[in-house]
Amino acid sequence: MKFRMLNALIGVLCLSLMLGVVGVAKDSDDAASQAAKAAKVFNEIMGTPDKAIPSTVLDKAVCVAVFPQVIKAGFVIGGRGGRGVASCRTRAGWSAPAYFNMKGGSFGLQIGAQATDFVLLFMNDNGMTSLLKNKFEMGGDASVAAGPVGREAGASTDLQLNAQILSYSRSKGLFAGLELKGTVISLDESDMKGAYGEGVAAEAVLKGQKAAPATVKVFPNTLMKYSRRKK
Repeated sequence: MKFRMLNALIGVLCLSLMLGVVGVAKDSDDAASQAAKAAKVFNEIMGTPDKAIPSTVLDKAVCVAVFPQVIKAGFVIGGRGGRGVASCRTRAGWSAPAYFNMKGGSFGLQIGAQATDFVLLFMNDNGMTSLLKNKFEMGGDASVAAGPVGREAGASTDLQLNAQILSYSRSKGLFAGLELKGTVISLDESDMKGAYGEGVAAEAVLKGQKAAPATVKVFPNTLMKYSRRKK
C-alpha cells in the first residue's frame, strides 16, 4: 500500500515537473515571437522613408516600444488590447527588450474589430521613468502627442517637442501620428519570465543590466539599423 502511494506521489511530482518545463518553454517561445513581430513591424514602417518616423526624431528617442496587431473591437463601448516590447538606449547600444501589455477603452459610435500596429517613442528621461514604473497611463502619468511622419519633422509643434511620448499607429497600410491618451501600458510578467527567468525587473533589462538572449536580440538589432547613438 505504501509502495503504491509512493509511486503515485512520484508520478504526480514528475508530471508537475514536466508541465512546468513545458510552460517555461512556451513562455520562452512566446517572448521570442513577440520580439520578432515587433522587429518586423518596425522594419516595414521604416522601409518607406518618406512616410516613416523621421530619423531626426528617432535619433532623439531614449526608448522605443512597438505593439504589433493591437486589437480594437466593440459596439458603442469598445476597447483595445495587445502586447509588445520596448528597448532603451544604453552606453552599449539598445537594451534587451522588456515586455509590456497595452490596454485602453473608448466610447463612441463604433462597430467591428480592427488590428493596429502602434509605435511609441519615449523622448526624454521623464518618459523613460514612466516606462520603468511597470504601469502607467499615457496622457495621465506621461504626456503624449502624435508624432510627426516623413517630412513633417520640421513642422513639429511645441507640444510634440515637449511631449514625453510621441505615438504612431499603422492600420490598413496607413502610418500616421496618433495621440493615445488614456491608454495604459503595464508589464507583461509572463513574457518577461519566458525571456529572462524568474524575478527579472524591467528596469534591469531596459538599463542594460541584463543581456538579451539570442532569441530576442532581433528587436534591439533592428532599432540599431535605423538610429544613431545619442551623443
